[in-house]
Amino acid sequence: MRILLVEDEVRLSQALVEIFQKNRYGVDAVYTGPEGLEYAQSGIYDAIVLDIMLPGMDGITILKTLRDEKIQVPVLLLTAKDDIGDKVK
Repeated sequence: MRILLVEDEVRLSQALVEIFQKNRYGVDAVYTGPEGLEYAQSGIYDAIVLDIMLPGMDGITILKTLRDEKIQVPVLLLTAKDDIGDKVK
């Protein structure tokens, strides 16, 4: 299984990559929204772990773009936001 990780906090990203690799997943990590969208559009990933707050383009915009392009790969959203409205969105 190949996973795309889009997370701008380098230390968190490195920790997640290590966990995925330890569990024998292939993983590519990128740190900005535009990079995340470009990688996700490649169609080679079985799952995407996507931060909501990213430089250049937020995770919600990335997800909406992928769905508009009929890319249906499963996405797990990460957020540090704790507002109920943000979580519902």
